[in-house]
Formats: sequence, C-alpha cells, structure tokens
Amino acid sequence: MKKIYILFLFIAFSTSLVNAQNNKTKKADDLYARLAYTEAAEAYQKLLKKGDGDRYVFEQLGNCYYFINDTKKSETYYKRVVKGKSPKSETVYNYAQSLKANGKYGDYNTWMKTFSKMEPSDSRAIEFMKNPDYIPAMMEKKQKFTLTNLKDLNTEYSEFGGITVGNELYFTSARNTKRKKYGWDEQPFLDIYRASLVGGTVKDADLVGGDVSSRYHEGNAAITADGKRMYFDSNDFLKGKYKKSEDGINQINLYYAELIDGQWKGVESVPFNSSEFSTGHPALSPDGNTLYFVSDMPGGIGMSDIYSVAINKDGTFGTPKALGNGINTEGKEVFPYLDANGTLYFSSDGHLGLGGLDVFYAEAMGSEFSNARTMGAGLNSSSDDFAFIIDAAKEEGYVSSNRKGGAGSDDIYSVKQLAPLCDVALTVQVLNDYTNKPLSGARVDVIDAQDNVLSSKTTDSNGNVSFTVECEKEHQVLAFMENFDSNGVTLTTKKEETLNTSVKLSPIEAIVVEDKVVLEPILFDFDKHNIKSQAAFELDNLVTLMKKYPSMIVKVESHTDNTGSDEYNMDLSNRRAQATVQYVISKGIDKSRVSGKGFGKSNPIENCGGNCTAAQSAKNRRSDFIIVEN
Repeated sequence: MKKIYILFLFIAFSTSLVNAQNNKTKKADDLYARLAYTEAAEAYQKLLKKGDGDRYVFEQLGNCYYFINDTKKSETYYKRVVKGKSPKSETVYNYAQSLKANGKYGDYNTWMKTFSKMEPSDSRAIEFMKNPDYIPAMMEKKQKFTLTNLKDLNTEYSEFGGITVGNELYFTSARNTKRKKYGWDEQPFLDIYRASLVGGTVKDADLVGGDVSSRYHEGNAAITADGKRMYFDSNDFLKGKYKKSEDGINQINLYYAELIDGQWKGVESVPFNSSEFSTGHPALSPDGNTLYFVSDMPGGIGMSDIYSVAINKDGTFGTPKALGNGINTEGKEVFPYLDANGTLYFSSDGHLGLGGLDVFYAEAMGSEFSNARTMGAGLNSSSDDFAFIIDAAKEEGYVSSNRKGGAGSDDIYSVKQLAPLCDVALTVQVLNDYTNKPLSGARVDVIDAQDNVLSSKTTDSNGNVSFTVECEKEHQVLAFMENFDSNGVTLTTKKEETLNTSVKLSPIEAIVVEDKVVLEPILFDFDKHNIKSQAAFELDNLVTLMKKYPSMIVKVESHTDNTGSDEYNMDLSNRRAQATVQYVISKGIDKSRVSGKGFGKSNPIENCGGNCTAAQSAKNRRSDFIIVEN
C-alpha cells in the first residue's frame, strides 16, 4: 500500500522528530520530514553514490522504502542496519515485516525472535512467542473468501476503501490527475468518489464534490443509515485554514457533512480533533449511535489505535475511548468496519498475520469485543490487505489490497464468503492406553459429519498432531497405529480458539475376548449392506489382528432385529455378512481365512419378541466375529 498511510496518525511517529544527521544529509532529511519519501530516497541514494553513506543513511532508506511499501528495497537497507551494533527494536521489527512481506518466513521468524528478546513486554512479541511457527498453519487453513478484482473501477492509481449506500459505492481514489502530486509516493491527492452498482458491475465513477472536496486529501467515508450524514477524514484544513502541529505536520482530522439537495454541505469538525495528532477512518455501529475511528492521540498503546465515541441524540459526541488490548497493539490498527451483527473488522500489522496489514475480526460481546482473529489466507496475502466491508446477510463485500496482479498501487476487490469465519486450532495427542505414554508415528484422521476425510497427519515424537477445523461443527478424530486397536472421539467444536483432546489406543490383542474378536457395532444404513466409513474403521482393527496372527481364521456371523419377515432378514443378514467378508479380503486377507453367514432374526441377544425397545433392537442388530482357528 503506497497511499493509505497518509490517512492516519503514524505520520508524526515516522517523521516529526527527524533532525538532520549532518549538512550532507540535510536536503534528504528535509524531504523525509515532509513525508516526501520517494524524493527523500532519491536524495539518500545520491549520498551513497558519492560515498557518503553510513548506518544512518541506510536506516533512512529502509524507512523510506518501508513507508511506500517497497519491501524488497526496505529489506536490503534494513539488513545493513540490523546486523550492526545495537539496532533500534522498531527497525528490527520493520525488517522482520519486510521479510514476511517478501515471503521469507524462516528469516522472518528469526528476526521476530530477536525483536521479542529486545521488547519482551511488547504485545506483538508476546503473541509471536506464543506461536512462533504460526504461518504454515495459517496457510493450511481452508480459504473463506473468493476475491475478484474490480477491473472496471480500478486504475493505475490508488483505489481503496468502499462503503455501499443503496446501489452506490463510495470509495477513495488518486485518479484525479488534475490535482497536484503528493510527495509521499508521487500520486495525486486523494478524493472521495461515488460509483453505481449495476448488475454485479461497478460503473460511472464520479467525484463526490460539494463541500467535502478540497484541494487536499479526502479519504475514508462512513454514511448514516438514512444517507443524510457523511463522516470522512481529510487534512487539517477547514474554512480556508491550513493548520500544522508544533512539529510542522499537517495532521489528518475527522469531519462530517450533511446531504442537502443532493450535495454534501456544511462540513464540521468533530470536537476531539487536534492539530497535534490525527483522527480518521470513520465507521458506524449498526444502530448509528457509536462512531469508531483511528487515532494516534496521546494515551494510546500503539502507532495507531481504534477508538469509539458515543453519538448523542442531540448530535453531540461523548468522550473517545480506546478499544481493549485484544484489538489494539503497539503496531497499527486501521480501517474499522462493523457489520449488521456488530462484528468488528479491521486491519493491523501488530497482530500475527501473513503480510504487512492483514484483516482481522472480533465478535461483539455486549459493549466489548472478543480478541481479534485473522480472516485467514486468501483474503489476506503477503501484501497489505485492508478496508474490508461485508453485507453479513448476503455474505458479499469488498476489500482493498496492493497484492500482485492488480491494476494500480492499491485496488478494490469484491469478495464472496465461502465458509464460516471461525476456526479452531485442534491438538490431538495419541497415547498407549496401557502405559499412558505418547505414540509417535500414529496416523490421525479428522472426518466431518458427511464422512469426508478433511485431513490426515502423523503424530510427532510427543504423540501430538495439530489441525485447523471449523467451529460449531461435529468432527470425528480417528487414530490408527500398527499393532494397536484403532480408536476415536467425536467432538463438537465451539467458538474457542484452541481445543485439546486425546485418543488412547490399546494393543491389538485387547480386542480378543475368549473365542471372539470384539469390535464396536458395525453399522449399516436401513435396508443397505454397503460398508460405511465407521464400519471400515472397525473392520480395519480385525484386519490388523489377522495380519499380526497369520494363522487366525475368522467367521463373521451377521444378525438383524425382528423388524420384517424371516425371509427378508435372512437375505439382509447374508448380504451384510458377505459385504463384511469382501471388505476384509480387499485389505489383503486370504479368502480362505474369513467366511460369513447371515442368521437373520433367529438368534437375538434380547428376547423381546414384538415389544423390543430401540436399545434392544440395536443390540440384536450385530455382527459377531468368531475365531475358528488361532
């Protein structure tokens, strides 16, 4: 993302305290202080060509390229700095972020560990050290969204953001080439545009105009449900007055305007604006009574935090309040949005993600929110992904990104949700039931309610294996180990972030009781004889036993309940017995070692006649595995 950072706060962080290192760097430093990072980088490069480069120049170059999202170049120059003596912790963090954005996840891990040692109390370090190898697991997750580039809307310039009002899409763009260029990335100043949504296409984009449009930046917008008020962010410029902070920075402020006769008029400043810090990225709660925004105002914990403020019935505002530490970090939290259910979506580079800015969500919990959770790979990339909005009912929305393949530096994508958002990190440990010691090398399958194998993995030296599964779904976890009786558990996952369970396996001999092989009931569908996955799971234990004892001969005796005629049940039980025999033969057991016969309803365990309960009928529907020879 080359443009959006001008729309929030960390401007002062990144530039306001820069002093010239010496007379040679003064020109470059002045450009840097004015946020003209493209020109500043050129000036620092000239110093390198003259042989006047030092650690300070390399760090400034790293910052310039990092702020305009040229992570390949920022990696190059940060590398020269971090390998020197006592680098700044934030420079190490930026270097790690550059490595991650460039797909160098192993190196990213190494330098995040270095950063974590330097700043052990930083929330970014704490979260990383809880799960330092999180990226492979995140990449493994099933993608929840499909993305489509809005080619009819995007240009070679920056397009980002977007809110829908009726059949119109409001978004931000730098396409107005009549405007002067901004030194940050040499693109024109930003404006708010409005386009028509027609039959799945976006067309007729036009400048919003009215009092909202000035000669400086106008960025993100939020519009009330009745369409009569717009909140938007812009440079600190109102009624002809262009203000700067004590450090000479023109901040971003938050404003609102009313729709009068089809034009946005009467721009007013919110009361918590300041010339000493920035406020921007407005979003409204579903009921319109709370305004959310981003700021670097004093008292926050990061470079930019998300705040909320009450909108009173008389139109006045309450006191801004920062969202909790489950949302805000020492990094940047930006672009909040709330759907009709009150779920908060936002972007952050402080939470664990795949790229620079990733999209996260937090569900409403009364007046608070749950801890932030990633939206996952696909929606998120190794680049910057931000300004996500969604219609929760239609499961459709938009996201902005500077990922590869776009038309410009930032593009808007339409998104379609494919699956529920919440995931559960499931850890399974497989144990020996007799010794309670972990079993390494056991195969563990996760199966959904439709008997589909979702994933299959092998346990590590501690008997552990990890999966990512959808929440609020039923899953079977089945464990297999050579010379052990297979076993499993059924789980219904809730909205917890992690879930631990164990499966205990007994040596295969445990299923032999006197002259029988005792398995869990072999279940068939009504009037069917095909082998289902549950039956196969149990019969595999019989196969394992017979392979371990090659002289063993087994007879399968199949029984039914008393529903139906004698002839019907005899035929059904014979078909089931033969299907069972054929399955065992298909797994490599010689046909001379296994036979089967159906007994219909002639040999019940429960002699309940025509008054059997469901439980009694279930006991009578069975297959017995008789050891004929051992």
